[in-house]
Amino acid sequence: MSEPVIIARDAHSISRKQIDPDALKVLYRLQQSDYIAYLVGGSVRDLLLGRRPKDFDIGTSAHPYQIKKLFRNCWIIGRRFRLAHVRFGTKTIEVATFRRPVTQDELAAADEPQPETAMRAEGDDSPDRLVHRDNTFGTPEEDAFRRDFTINALFYDIATFSIIDFTGGLDDLRAGLVRCIGDPAERFLEDPVRMLRAVAMAARLDFRIDAPIDEAIASTRAEIARSAPARLIEEFYKLLRSGASEQAFRMMADRRLLEPIAHELQRHADGRLWRSLAALDAYRRRFEDTPDTLTNPILLGSLLIPLGYSLRSLLPAPGGGDDRRKEPRLSIGMLPLARRDVERLRQILALQSRLMDMNLSPRAKRALMHRGPFREAMTWLEIHGSAPDVVEHWRGFIEAAGTYEGEAVSIDKPPRRRRRRRRRRVRSTPMS
Repeated sequence: MSEPVIIARDAHSISRKQIDPDALKVLYRLQQSDYIAYLVGGSVRDLLLGRRPKDFDIGTSAHPYQIKKLFRNCWIIGRRFRLAHVRFGTKTIEVATFRRPVTQDELAAADEPQPETAMRAEGDDSPDRLVHRDNTFGTPEEDAFRRDFTINALFYDIATFSIIDFTGGLDDLRAGLVRCIGDPAERFLEDPVRMLRAVAMAARLDFRIDAPIDEAIASTRAEIARSAPARLIEEFYKLLRSGASEQAFRMMADRRLLEPIAHELQRHADGRLWRSLAALDAYRRRFEDTPDTLTNPILLGSLLIPLGYSLRSLLPAPGGGDDRRKEPRLSIGMLPLARRDVERLRQILALQSRLMDMNLSPRAKRALMHRGPFREAMTWLEIHGSAPDVVEHWRGFIEAAGTYEGEAVSIDKPPRRRRRRRRRRVRSTPMS
């Protein structure tokens, strides 16, 4: 470890105006309470690249229950390592205490049953239910070297408005390079999902992948099958929502990363899949933020249909009763597919022929508009239908129908849920 590179405020492009106001509130309160508070990770990287960050995560010297003491709207989550979630309505600002790398002895000790003792965090009068041997708190420098890639280890100090770089991330950012912190093979054995993240980041940012990372992927790619399937499918959904899914899946196919996860995807990584993902990316790039129209069934169909799945193959298994309560029979390799997403996709595909029928009566069209999957079916038609004239026809009809019925209807926004009115309790008057 060496002295960090510190870039003063007048030498970098990040302004507080670009930072989420609620994230600033958290940073300022931590700083005013004499804790170190940094904006960390991907948000700093994206701001330096002139991109809009999806999340604003914070690193601090405050321990989780010290953070909770400062914020009434704070919840502590996590088992082995506690994180603080500070909530502002539907938004969550994640605040993590600076950590250091965990040794093998500490990992083994953490797996042993721990006595339930009440402990106190430094400077905190409230009981600390934290098991500190599982929470390896450290310094900002140790936290930086614990991270996966150099461009994710940049800090923005709210006290001085400066950028702090312990790992050479600024140089890699300028060079457009995704580089591991430490030995890539060791880091991928610690967490094989990092292989996916390296490829996803390079695709999304249009960066090069460092040669040692490619060598490590070639030697350790089979290890990715050890990852939790539920975690892998979530990573795939993130990729599909990124606006760079075609490039990411091409890069994974070139490195045979899909093979241990879903051999079927690796085998069918060809023109039909690339066209489907290109259409999905084109739709996503029309929006500044990820639109809520890109639901899991839409993303799932963008992978399944190019593999040869059809409406008939998505039908539920025959039988009822106990059969319906079993796990969904459809999967892509080791990736589990939720039954509700598969069923919704089937409904979306079933509506396509009706949407393409330009001879439907106005009454039939209005009935179709009130079907549950209509909005997602319109999104599918817009992405994969190759029928812009039909989409425009439906947009015009929806707008006219909304005007006629006195209610604005949109296929780009979710329908407003009506609140059910509470019934007033009738108080019984005592009989005299």
